[in-house]
Amino acid sequence: MRLAGIAVSSGIAFGEAVVYNPFDNSMDYRLLPLAKIPQELNKLTQALQRLCQQLQTSLDKLTEDSDNFQLVEADLLLLEDTELIQQIRESISGLQFSATAAVERVFAHQASELEALEDPYLANRAQDVRCLGRRLISSINGADADGLDKLKHDSILLAQDLTPAEFALLPLEHIKGIILKTGGLTSHTAILARAAGIPALLSCNYQTGNINAGDQLILDANQGALFVRPEQTEVTELKQRFEREQARRSALEQYRDRQTQTQDGKRISLMANVGNLNEISRLPLVGAEGIGLFRTEFMLMDASCIPDEKAQYNLYCDALQLLNGQPFTIRTLDIGADKELPCLDQAIEDNPALGMRGVRYTLKHPEILQTQLRAVLRAANHGPVRLMLPMVNQVEELDAVLDMLEHCKQQLSEAEKGYGDISLGIVVETPAAVMNLPTLLPKLDFISIGTNDLTQYAMAADRTNPELTRDYPSFSPAILRLIAMTIADAKAAGIRVSLCGELAGDPRIAPILMGMGLDELSVNLGSVLEIKAALCEGNFSQFAKQAKKALVCTRLSELTSLISLCH
Repeated sequence: MRLAGIAVSSGIAFGEAVVYNPFDNSMDYRLLPLAKIPQELNKLTQALQRLCQQLQTSLDKLTEDSDNFQLVEADLLLLEDTELIQQIRESISGLQFSATAAVERVFAHQASELEALEDPYLANRAQDVRCLGRRLISSINGADADGLDKLKHDSILLAQDLTPAEFALLPLEHIKGIILKTGGLTSHTAILARAAGIPALLSCNYQTGNINAGDQLILDANQGALFVRPEQTEVTELKQRFEREQARRSALEQYRDRQTQTQDGKRISLMANVGNLNEISRLPLVGAEGIGLFRTEFMLMDASCIPDEKAQYNLYCDALQLLNGQPFTIRTLDIGADKELPCLDQAIEDNPALGMRGVRYTLKHPEILQTQLRAVLRAANHGPVRLMLPMVNQVEELDAVLDMLEHCKQQLSEAEKGYGDISLGIVVETPAAVMNLPTLLPKLDFISIGTNDLTQYAMAADRTNPELTRDYPSFSPAILRLIAMTIADAKAAGIRVSLCGELAGDPRIAPILMGMGLDELSVNLGSVLEIKAALCEGNFSQFAKQAKKALVCTRLSELTSLISLCH
């Protein structure tokens, strides 16, 4: 059986199921007799003392600069908040609530107030508050939350949730994976799991798998999947995948934390192309320096409707939280051509690749684009955001988007919603964009070359036809000249230039692209370490010579021979 969830810390893990359910969250909603009020107040006091002592014990084991310390300390400070405790006591003595019902009432109110905040990180604290409330209720009921520290074998832990204090007590040498029913990418467990390098799956309803203690589990957090009592074929396949991944990573691991810099000191930014938050959570594992392309249309692939502004805003803020100050390049919805989305009413076109796609589509559907622009502008309050427009061919299209951006800023100001500054760029992916670039550049902060579509439109070769992509590749004299023209115009205007197409993911070709003068490469996650290794082990002076040779080649065979000689 295979279950799905949100992968917040990547990797593959094997282990026995350990189902952790120490809490007794039973509630007494009956009106208290006046004579029992002192007894309930005493139960509350004793439960608070026990729970605060447990948290303090956890805190004493941690260093002040750890995420664990700050999260445990936040829980402890909340339980020591005299105003909050007084509210609970008044609910017991004044409203005649039981101690458990009073805690539920007050903590639910606290969580609701946090969820109403515009700041997504404070709002996310609501889940932590609810979890702490459940733990206090459990303490009132006399439940014992100990036991996790007694694990002795390789385990995959399954729980409703884990508090920071509980996580701090885990024997991490035996916890190979974590599965929780609750939580998301910015929850405390996600932060701690990523910091500890433990594969983790959150928001996973594991009860549907009828999992028992001791069952064999395989967690493939790269794919967001949990295999329950896997078949032998699944075990074999996942073990082989795990071994291949381990061997490859072991060889490339030395490059993870290194700057992408050649032997003679030339730097280039190495970013990642991603399509979802699961992939963003894997960035630290490959040493990428940020996101050079976030394909936002991927969030619509299985959606029944277009996410509203709040949903998109929360998504982008989750991504910024994961990136922790690294650049986040959001491409607006690249709809049309080979991207058929069930939630949209897309017209059937005779030649969709030359039809309503990219910025053409979203300008014709301004309500879609404005929703996304408002979400992006608001998210820019929480980290460095670069907005990138697909399929811009002429200055009139760019002007229309700029007008729309100003309109969205006015809407946000009127709604008293804050927004931040963004860097604006386009994807250069047609010959027209290359030719019109001098008129576009004064309005831009950066550009990124999309070699997949640039090749399709320059070669008149359908990118979805494997025979044509083989015979008309991106690494060809015509495409290299278009790239060189683009770089030259951008450099003359003082504009930063990136390349985000699949061409950058080839370790034989990336050095040549760097030698052509690019400031940045953005590649798929699986290629980052290989590209970094290829660039770090060479000399820029040699890359520049290779680039010059490539630009004078007139045949595909000459380019093939060139990269063969270089490797």
